Amino acid sequence: MKKRILAAALVISGLTLTAGPVAQAAQAAQAMQSAQSTRGLSAPHAAGQQAFVCTVNDDRVNFRGGPGTQYPVLGQVNRGQQLTYRNQEGEWVMGDLVGGRTGVWIHYAYLDC
Repeated sequence: MKKRILAAALVISGLTLTAGPVAQAAQAAQAMQSAQSTRGLSAPHAAGQQAFVCTVNDDRVNFRGGPGTQYPVLGQVNRGQQLTYRNQEGEWVMGDLVGGRTGVWIHYAYLDC
């Protein structure tokens, strides 16, 4: 009888350990989907997720101080420059240039995310 209870406890524990990561992955995927914008970009800032990096896809792309052309141009970047995603407002992505300025805005059309 004790062996059966022990075996049942081990089986239940094994199922819990197996289901745990699967459930966590499902929750992470659901969080990503709920954070998607109308343009299909997603924010990976849920706990435990890695930084989401976008790559500039053209040369002499302006980066700005805010999400729109009415904001000042702070500088330019070229194809291949990486941007660590932090936020999005409409069609504008805000992030930190790898090795450069932080909190800059680039139009999503110039990014591969």
